Amino acid sequence: MFPPSKSYRKWKILKKILPMESAKDISTGKGHEDSQKSSESFGIKDDEKVHDDDENYVDVSKDSFLQDRTSPGANSDNVKQEKTIENPYIISLDIGTTSLRSHIYDKNGFIRGSSSKRIELLHPKPGWSEMVPDVLYKQVVSCITESMKAASIKVNQVTCMGITTQRNTFITWDRETGEYFHNFLTWQDLRARDTVKNWNRSYKMKFLNSGSSILHTFTRQKRFLAASVLKFMSPQVTMRLLWCLEHVEKLKARVVDNQVMFGCIETWLLWKLTGGKVHATDYSCASGTGLFDPFQVEWSTIVCNLLNIPMSIFPTVKDTSGFFGDTDPCIFGESIPITSVVSDQTGAMFGECCFNVGDIKCTMGTGTFVDLNTGSTPHASIAGLYPIIGWKIKNELVYVAEGLIGDTGTVMEWCKSLDLYEDVSETDTIAESVQSSDGVYFVSAFSGLQAPINDDKASSLLIGMKPSTTKAHIVRSVLESLAFRFKILYETILTETRIPLSYIRADGGVCNNNFLMQLMSDLTHQPIDRAKQRGDMTSLGTAFLAGLATGLATGVWKSKDELYDIRQSERVFEPNEETWTKYKHTFSQWERAVQRSREWYTES
Repeated sequence: MFPPSKSYRKWKILKKILPMESAKDISTGKGHEDSQKSSESFGIKDDEKVHDDDENYVDVSKDSFLQDRTSPGANSDNVKQEKTIENPYIISLDIGTTSLRSHIYDKNGFIRGSSSKRIELLHPKPGWSEMVPDVLYKQVVSCITESMKAASIKVNQVTCMGITTQRNTFITWDRETGEYFHNFLTWQDLRARDTVKNWNRSYKMKFLNSGSSILHTFTRQKRFLAASVLKFMSPQVTMRLLWCLEHVEKLKARVVDNQVMFGCIETWLLWKLTGGKVHATDYSCASGTGLFDPFQVEWSTIVCNLLNIPMSIFPTVKDTSGFFGDTDPCIFGESIPITSVVSDQTGAMFGECCFNVGDIKCTMGTGTFVDLNTGSTPHASIAGLYPIIGWKIKNELVYVAEGLIGDTGTVMEWCKSLDLYEDVSETDTIAESVQSSDGVYFVSAFSGLQAPINDDKASSLLIGMKPSTTKAHIVRSVLESLAFRFKILYETILTETRIPLSYIRADGGVCNNNFLMQLMSDLTHQPIDRAKQRGDMTSLGTAFLAGLATGLATGVWKSKDELYDIRQSERVFEPNEETWTKYKHTFSQWERAVQRSREWYTES
């Protein structure tokens, strides 16, 4: 079912190693023919799964920008300019919630120099979370400069730059003066929670949901199915932007004059780094805002008309891998082409080389993000999965079905604060020091329970403790809880999408835990391939996308096939069928604990 790529050949090798049914059969519970029928019934044809080689090459929208940098007349030092072609360097800028990093990658995917900065968040009122734009910009420039120094390279040796950011942290600013109307509102900001509640209860939303359900019945269009279960959420941009439009006076005044620009971090940085010349984003970042229609592939007129948000404020949406603009030469001494912009999770997916339909990756950091490549077809979910755009490269538009587990690294740090262990790295050894969790069950729900449970009133829960309970039992129950959450999310993706899934690729800091990785493999009956570069997979994927956009001119990478060998596997966890037999009762009891944790908090 999968294209004959290097990842497929690796998968074939894995299947020979494992004394079990093929993972393809396990995933579907059927044979090859039934799997093919299932895939076709979902609307995915074989010819849509295999991308032509031509699709791996990227047209650069500004044809001359690389020729200018590599021609003999572009730089008086022709020797150095030659080195740029032979030894291309790519800057990958990664902006997270609490830190930002700049890595310098070479053609082989090795990091040659790095720099990082801690991002200070402001909390002017309870529930508010902000970043100061000017401080962030200075940190970005400093971080990039320091990373080049650490790599012992000059600006004219840099081939291109890619930018990846956390999603849904946004700002608005004046189109004429560049003055921003407020600080960045991060995705964690809760100032609009009352607005969210009021809108979700409103007659307009009920009408939208019911009307969309009727339209789906008659048209069978997936966008109406998605709209029938649509709910606004604080992490999305929509309600926080509406709050700003209603409460920030200067913003309200300038909107009337059509002089407002909106953007998330990547858009504002593009605007700043290009000297105010570029107001743009990419499809992956846009599709996560809640303001973009992934089915129509455009800013959502339905949502904007419903909320009275002017379409004039939105940036241009460009290909994920392609020319966005040159940095202003005054910033770094020479201009650097920006050739990639991508959201953090889909950047990690590209770094994991999840290029084919059925490829799935799991990133375990502060939270857990499970992303499935659904190819050219967006998935409309009723269980809480998000249909987002993974990337767009020339004519190739790749969709992703994404599921979230809100608390992963958060739980591990919380346990550490309770002195259950001194270092997170000890937890797998501690968990394996006991035979079981001895009837102790933990439910991780600090930020509620996401798909497929979808209960934002749920509470975290630790139940079943006895006088004989030890720290080791509690630690093991916490790790088991994370594995159980992954199991039900994985099975939801499997059931809803009806796409035969490949083996699981894993990255992120929490993936260092061997006990957790093995248990996740055992519970899902799937091999888990843990990446060697698991701490920097988002940055690597961003570098891949940036390098592909310049490949024809500089020889960085000409196609995605060259990237498989750069993404390195550190270890493959093979499923043990006997483990699930032992865990059936434990999992069943954990599900009872989940029911106890639900609907705990009231709406005050």
